[in-house]
Amino acid sequence: MHKKKVIVTGVGGQLGWSIQQLSSQYPAFDFLFVDKEEMDLSNPASVAGFIQQNIPDYFIHCAAYTAVDKAETERETALAINATSVAEIARQCALVNAKLVTISTDYVFDGNGTSPYKVDETINPINYYGYTKWLGEKAALENNADTVIIRTSWVYCQHGHNFVKTMLRLMNEREEIKVVDDQVGCPTYAPDLAKAILTILHESEKGNRHTGTYHFSNSGIISWYDFAVAIRDLSGLSCNVLPLPSSAYPTPAKRPAYSVMDTSKIVDDYHVQLTNWKESLQVCLKELASL
Repeated sequence: MHKKKVIVTGVGGQLGWSIQQLSSQYPAFDFLFVDKEEMDLSNPASVAGFIQQNIPDYFIHCAAYTAVDKAETERETALAINATSVAEIARQCALVNAKLVTISTDYVFDGNGTSPYKVDETINPINYYGYTKWLGEKAALENNADTVIIRTSWVYCQHGHNFVKTMLRLMNEREEIKVVDDQVGCPTYAPDLAKAILTILHESEKGNRHTGTYHFSNSGIISWYDFAVAIRDLSGLSCNVLPLPSSAYPTPAKRPAYSVMDTSKIVDDYHVQLTNWKESLQVCLKELASL
């Protein structure tokens, strides 16, 4: 049986790592995991060379510039990695007939909504990071018709840096912490997103080849404060968690107040299953406790 070749970028990050952990469950695919040593996203020429050399059937683009506050000042770098390189990846994938799955963010929306954002709602990023990710979305779709964009939010897992691990550390160090309670959204457990992406590849092999923009997160709607309280309670910690308005915690980049996304399209088109955020958080905390 001819295995289909899959290139996955950003293996050092949470999502790339999670796909690598699951990859052995998908024997029909031959995975090639890369990081910036193999393919430098700030250099489009290295992107073209790498793809031409390792002609993939699928390209899962997890790597990104994700330092949201730094992006306000490191604009050239953020733009090169999140938009220019994505255009080049999409172009090269089109040349070798590879399906591209690339990851975007809830930060393409302004956060003024009051009901879950549908995939075709107005884009209006309120920070530069969100703007570069939106340019990357456009570049992907313009340069490769066989593209799936997945917008996601509040990603965490047992690997890398994230809110869950930061909260656990602070709650073990301090008697009291303050967490913003006026930013509402939904967490995404990276292994759940990884599974959704691999389901898309599996479905594509069966001839279910939808394209376009999708939303994926765990189900349920919470604030960062609610998330922190759940982390504390499920871990059996006693730290006092206090709610705080965003205005009391100014950051260089503005954050959307409401970034809940409607995930029904990915369920309908690709039969992806959604897990409640609390169930997935429990799984992650168990994994972290066993490390």
